Amino acid sequence: MVVVDNDQGESGASAAWREGFQRLVGDVGMGRAGIVMGLEVSRLARNNADWQRLLEICALADTLILDEDGIYDPTSFNDRLLLGLKGTMSEAELHVIKARLRGGILNKVKRGEYRCTLPTGLIYDQSGNVTFDPDSQVRESIVHFFDTFFRVGSACQTVKAFRKEGLLFPSRLRNSQTTVFRPLTASTAIRVLHNPRYAGCYFYGRRRYRRAIDGKKTVQRKRDHDDWLACIPHAHPGYISWEQFQENLKILKTNGQGYELARGSPPREGTALLQGRAVCGRCGKHFRIHYAARRGRLDAWYVCDRARGYRGEPNCQSIAGPPIDKAIGMLIAEQMTPAAVELTLEIRREIEARYEEADRLRRRAIERAQIEADLAQRRFMLVDPNNRLVADTLEAEWNEKLRVLAKVREDRERAREQDQLILDEAVRERLIAMTVDFNKLWADPDTPDRERKRLLAHIIEDVTLIKMPAEGTTKVHVRFKGGKIQTLTTMSPKSSAQQVKTQPGIVNLVDKLLYNHIYSEIAELLNEQGYRPGGSARRGRHDTRFTALLVAYLVHRYGLRSRYDRLRNRGMLTKQEAAARLNIHETTLARWTEHGLITKHAYNAHYYLYEVPASNLPRKQCSRWNRLVDRAAVLKTATVPKSSTEAEGAVV
Repeated sequence: MVVVDNDQGESGASAAWREGFQRLVGDVGMGRAGIVMGLEVSRLARNNADWQRLLEICALADTLILDEDGIYDPTSFNDRLLLGLKGTMSEAELHVIKARLRGGILNKVKRGEYRCTLPTGLIYDQSGNVTFDPDSQVRESIVHFFDTFFRVGSACQTVKAFRKEGLLFPSRLRNSQTTVFRPLTASTAIRVLHNPRYAGCYFYGRRRYRRAIDGKKTVQRKRDHDDWLACIPHAHPGYISWEQFQENLKILKTNGQGYELARGSPPREGTALLQGRAVCGRCGKHFRIHYAARRGRLDAWYVCDRARGYRGEPNCQSIAGPPIDKAIGMLIAEQMTPAAVELTLEIRREIEARYEEADRLRRRAIERAQIEADLAQRRFMLVDPNNRLVADTLEAEWNEKLRVLAKVREDRERAREQDQLILDEAVRERLIAMTVDFNKLWADPDTPDRERKRLLAHIIEDVTLIKMPAEGTTKVHVRFKGGKIQTLTTMSPKSSAQQVKTQPGIVNLVDKLLYNHIYSEIAELLNEQGYRPGGSARRGRHDTRFTALLVAYLVHRYGLRSRYDRLRNRGMLTKQEAAARLNIHETTLARWTEHGLITKHAYNAHYYLYEVPASNLPRKQCSRWNRLVDRAAVLKTATVPKSSTEAEGAVV
């Protein structure tokens, strides 16, 4: 006989975690068991699927089953039916037991008496009531967390603020009452903001669980607020109010919705002044901010590209940010009222209070480190000096606590120096002076972009932008908090191609000069008259001058008639054509041109076209008796002809 007692104290709801039942099924399937005995065999498996599977295996292996009522043969239909009924009743019995236990829990939940695990910062007192953690550093850290989130309006920005200030956040170890301080993470911040306990609300049943195939419970989905099994506001003290908790959830939901709905996102560190408040005037969607590094600076663009991402269509609008932000800044400076000046003073006071709160939390950390160091010291002093095995360990622990204490003090001093550098007397006087003149505060380069956006959020509701490409302008419709609407018009900046484009007047001048000059001569004339090519607008290229290659590019780019075509239209001939016309050799034509009998006109830096006189054509003669020099002198005396190249001094 083999006794299987591995499953003592284990639930029979599933066979996934029951080694004894798995061994029993394996032995029966291998034919090693002739009979399975038990006081109540239905208790072998309270899951009908596991029980029926065991019956099938017993029937195949011809194994009997025995309990206090008798012996059953699974191969017999009547016995198989009776055993199946017993398994069903056993499963129903387990369901009834669970329902009774669940009902008792739900009754306590509806009264708010069921004790659940509390988050960090809340504990149960001796009477079972929920109260604040007696540790002042834990309480002040949590209060500072909610104040920071209310100020910055974003969980990620709250994490960055804690990291920047060098603060740690309390965290209670799982299944323990020990609280440790760790750097704040985004997941911890989201979890704290979603926990109603911090608002003094008792809740139960936010999530719906289901049993997986391995027997473990998994979260199926989260219930809506109206579907919670219990939600009792103001059930115990909280760090924030219930209304503030709901407002925090709305802020988190708005931050996570992207740009699908109209919203004002929390201010970021970017230079785009209308971040989260710029609305497309064509489709009504909020603009997305795009930053591009160009020519050593970071430019902001308001881009509406949802149609491209969803339907593959072109972007709705793409508008440069600097002209818009400049116009809005000037408008805000003009529309300032005494209330805005008071707002500026309030921001200054808020910054000072923020640094004081951070310094108070650092002092609490020093106090905690001092207490732990004193405790380690007392432990070391109480040990027997001769027991070096224990004394060395306690001494090392004491030294470690002292090092932690020294590090915390150094961090506080370093943070105080940074805060003092920010809020010294000179800075305070400058802030007080700037509050009188809001224009200086707004234009001050030391004012962070995030603070400008915070000021803007108190004044402007949203701004609708409509780009007018034909006019080169942008319509800016500003809607203030009170409902007033004002329209501005800004000039759209020129694109890079437009900035380096040659002026139309220069192109017309090149067209005129082509009648009498080649490319290199035109470049010299333009440079002498002070004209510069469009490429000189680029950074570091202000000394760029016209060259023959640039003039040739302008001719081809704007479709100007070349000098060759112009000369051909005037009747000029090539060297071969002129030689054939005069019935001479090309070498003779070149000599006649040198002595002025025939006029040549350059159409580039290397080649010419020739002008043959309509009358009195020169004839070929013996240069021994009538030299070319004498013939040229006679010709000059008679007609004094001048070639265009000689007249303009442009022979190359």
